[in-house]
Amino acid sequence: MRPVRLNLALASLFAVGSACFALGSVPAYANAVGATADSVTFFVGSLFFTAASFLQLVQAQTPAMTGVDGRSQHVPSRLVLGAWLPQDRGWLSAAVQLPGTLFFNISTLAALVHNATVQQQDRHVWRPDLFGSILFLVASALALLAARSLRTGPSRTWPLAIGWVNMAGSVFFMASALGSFVLPSTGGLVDVPVAVGGTFLGALCFLVGALLLLPAWRAALTVAPPAVHPIETRSPT
Repeated sequence: MRPVRLNLALASLFAVGSACFALGSVPAYANAVGATADSVTFFVGSLFFTAASFLQLVQAQTPAMTGVDGRSQHVPSRLVLGAWLPQDRGWLSAAVQLPGTLFFNISTLAALVHNATVQQQDRHVWRPDLFGSILFLVASALALLAARSLRTGPSRTWPLAIGWVNMAGSVFFMASALGSFVLPSTGGLVDVPVAVGGTFLGALCFLVGALLLLPAWRAALTVAPPAVHPIETRSPT
């Protein structure tokens, strides 16, 4: 795959997944389409998240997909689908984030099955999985540490910006998970507005982070070495 296309693919997948989560958490949308369709929106969004997270892991463990210049970014290279690089914080962040998205696959699928058979007390509330939120927080922290280790300049500024935006999204998702905890005494949620608002704001943060991947890629392109032209020789006249 061409490095530039891989980056575009994972950015697009993250953006679509984030948009699905944001849309699904809007009460007006849930009222318009119904609980089941709203749950489908979340589940589809989680699948886009998982696909994007897998591509990000592949990018992190494939040397040919990073550190490219204006020419080599268009050169197809073989992808590394399996690697173990725990000393690389960028790879470690992607490796932690991927199982987090799988937890969201499980939680959104469970919500879909529940909404398809039982009418919830408040269909506007989607409860993000606590373990997935924890893993997202850890992955965001690792991404920030990886960005801080880069040299100063545009190639560092963009990853830091993306890292902080994604950290904010992870914090909002964690707030949503805590707000959606069901109290055993009453059977109600701890805080419905926090549960709904945390999901919406977190999804918006992840959407911004996904869109920032595109200018960050352009800023990270290394300077291409000058092309070498053969020396022309002329026969004496």
